Amino acid sequence: MPTMLLFFLWWAATVIAMEGFAYVMHRWVMHGPGWFLHASHHRERRGRFEANDLYAVIFALPSIVLLYGGVQREWGLWTVAVGAGIAAYGAIYFGFHDVLVHRRLPHGVVVRWAYMKRIVQAHRIHHAVESKAGAVSFGFLYAPPVARLKERLAGSKGSTLRSPTAASRPAGSTTRRAIEAAPE
Repeated sequence: MPTMLLFFLWWAATVIAMEGFAYVMHRWVMHGPGWFLHASHHRERRGRFEANDLYAVIFALPSIVLLYGGVQREWGLWTVAVGAGIAAYGAIYFGFHDVLVHRRLPHGVVVRWAYMKRIVQAHRIHHAVESKAGAVSFGFLYAPPVARLKERLAGSKGSTLRSPTAASRPAGSTTRRAIEAAPE
């Protein structure tokens, strides 16, 4: 098999696998023992950064090590492909999550594509919960149908939903009213 095709296959498989990894980490680590950092992401942000941003640094480390090892230490082309795949997922995640959904960088993009609308709405429903327990939709490039997420959220126990009357809500945040009004 040609080297570049093999590189691309490793890279693409890594980008796809990262969604599963992100789901597991978000569901069972960030909403588990790592809540002490992630809680900042479910509350109003004060300033440019939040404690949750440390996860970006933590998740970038394997990419950096693999890229360095593959390029400088001759660990093999596959390590460069995997490291680049992790970095690519991180860039995609940053663009969708931090820029598009949470508007951490100003932009005038209006989401019109049905797939992207579902991703954005699913993440907003996820953020309707301020507590460690009871959140729904933990992946980011795949989201279950919005109607199913609303059902799960309504049936969740132990969750604390955001107040619908908070005065200084950051752009992209969600309230119970917004969830109820969300298109299916």
